Amino acid sequence: MRVACSLGSLLSINEVLQCSEIISKTKIDAIWVPETWGMENFSMLGAMSSKTRIQKIGSSIINIYSRSPSTIAMGAATIDSLSNGRLILGLGTSSIPIVESFHGNKFEKPLQRMKEYVEIIRLALSGRKVNYDGDIFKLNNFTLLIKPQRNKIPIYVAAINKKMINLAWSIGDGVIFYLRPLNEMKETISKMQSKKKIDVTCQLITCVSEDSEEAIQRAKKTIAFYVSVGEIYRKFLAKNGYLSETKNIFEEFKKSGFQSSHKLVTDAMLKSLAICGTPDQCKKQLDNFVNVGIDQPILQFNPIGKTLDSFQLFKKTFLDE
Repeated sequence: MRVACSLGSLLSINEVLQCSEIISKTKIDAIWVPETWGMENFSMLGAMSSKTRIQKIGSSIINIYSRSPSTIAMGAATIDSLSNGRLILGLGTSSIPIVESFHGNKFEKPLQRMKEYVEIIRLALSGRKVNYDGDIFKLNNFTLLIKPQRNKIPIYVAAINKKMINLAWSIGDGVIFYLRPLNEMKETISKMQSKKKIDVTCQLITCVSEDSEEAIQRAKKTIAFYVSVGEIYRKFLAKNGYLSETKNIFEEFKKSGFQSSHKLVTDAMLKSLAICGTPDQCKKQLDNFVNVGIDQPILQFNPIGKTLDSFQLFKKTFLDE
């Protein structure tokens, strides 16, 4: 099993680097770092490349509205060189609030935009001169001044809804899933992989503690956060078995913020969307996700208590075998 981990927004910059150094001595396949409105992704990946030697390093995800495709190609070429050919470039559309409110762009034509980004980035990384005439982008005579470590860096597309999933399987080397119910994910993966094989990854909310209830509460808070502020996840989960649960969580969030909305996350949601509990419980739960067809589970580390102490238990649970 190719296990990966995600070191995300609940950690400080120094904690991400410390955790990266700790797991550099394990056999873990990849370390992924998200980008929301905190740590800048390419900077973090560059710093991580100096703390690791064999692990792949992935962006999960860089959104395609905050940088031009040429800038992303430059960043990818730089990080791939710094890491000696270990980058996985994860791209996604992000969400309307982030794109429009935080970056000041219009959230328009996400499918066409993703298609053009992937095409332009691949052309640029091939070393060829880019003359591109798309519906959105028109580039003339763009060539990277540096020679990339590889002329083909794997590109994974983050996907939630059907059209983006189809595009991911059409143009991507892999797909990145998040917050998908087990049954729906099994059906989707089976259907899509029967047409064409790509690498299927899924980022899984993961909370480990010797106190099972402590881990459960941490996982519930993370799920409630995404349901409350992530309209696209809320609508997707509502359509896939959790209509009343997502409605209840969102209504409570509107009344009291994050103070108590997590109490409305049900056991069924936990079982299908997260890994949480004691080390033994978590290892067994991981099998449930692998069995639906995920090629690489990306364990999203959610610290409980002191970050480094919590990460040592996380490492012992999943990465020491």
